[in-house]
Amino acid sequence: MTQHKVGIAEAAVCHKNESILTIGLGSCVGVCLYDGTKKIAGMAHIMLPDSTNSKNNINRYKFADTGIDDLVSAMERAGASKLKIQAKIAGGAQMFTSTNASDIMKIGDRNVSAVKNQLAKHGVRVVSEDTGHNYGRTIEFFAESGSLHVKSIKTGVKVI
Repeated sequence: MTQHKVGIAEAAVCHKNESILTIGLGSCVGVCLYDGTKKIAGMAHIMLPDSTNSKNNINRYKFADTGIDDLVSAMERAGASKLKIQAKIAGGAQMFTSTNASDIMKIGDRNVSAVKNQLAKHGVRVVSEDTGHNYGRTIEFFAESGSLHVKSIKTGVKVI
């Protein structure tokens, strides 16, 4: 089986008998899209919620608004039907605690919210998620089955 690795602010699309792996999801969100009929999977490692608030927004996969647009397009180019794409998401942790945590510091929550809003704009339903809390995750997404393996020190391995 071929494994594709996705770094921070990167994405990949694969087909059956392949998987996509990303490590180090803290406040970032791993967005996994899947067309089960065609066995096409895609993953983006989203860092920030909104590209319009950044002067350096050249890397579109860095942001939920532009990265999800591009991932949906990449899935369609690979042969996926937008009407059949479903999503699984993981990450969005609150990695640092603060007694006066303002909304600006709650980047994990903001990332999860932005990801869900952008997926809804595309008509893509989130069928499962492992988000929030205060620990990092590594995820691997399998194109043959659409299963997402979420690994963390706190919970071990979960399949969602």
